Amino acid sequence: MNTLTDIHGHRVLEWHGEDNRAPRVLDLIGDASAHNPDWVSISTSALPADFFELRTGIAGEWSQKCVNYGVRLAILGDVSRHAAASKAFADFVREANRGDQLWFLDDMAALGERLARRPPKAER
Repeated sequence: MNTLTDIHGHRVLEWHGEDNRAPRVLDLIGDASAHNPDWVSISTSALPADFFELRTGIAGEWSQKCVNYGVRLAILGDVSRHAAASKAFADFVREANRGDQLWFLDDMAALGERLARRPPKAER
């Protein structure tokens, strides 16, 4: 079940998808459009395993579709193993975290810390 919470004035949809199949980015976007969050968070454990292999194109597909549909995505969990295994993935994570659309963070507390430094959407 997806959960909508307020974190420092930002509406965050904790997205879990459906238990009976692999998550798809369009499912995430559809659920986000129904709740109108400022951010959507998803656990690394809920993503398809090949998301972390850039050659598959899945991470690129998720990022591009989220940008196209205006969904800000926070991927929560430890990605250090994937970053250590692939310089390209490490670069992808570093660049994403510099931006305003896709973040890779350790947990919900780290997301809260980052959002605390940003004005809520209504004030922008």
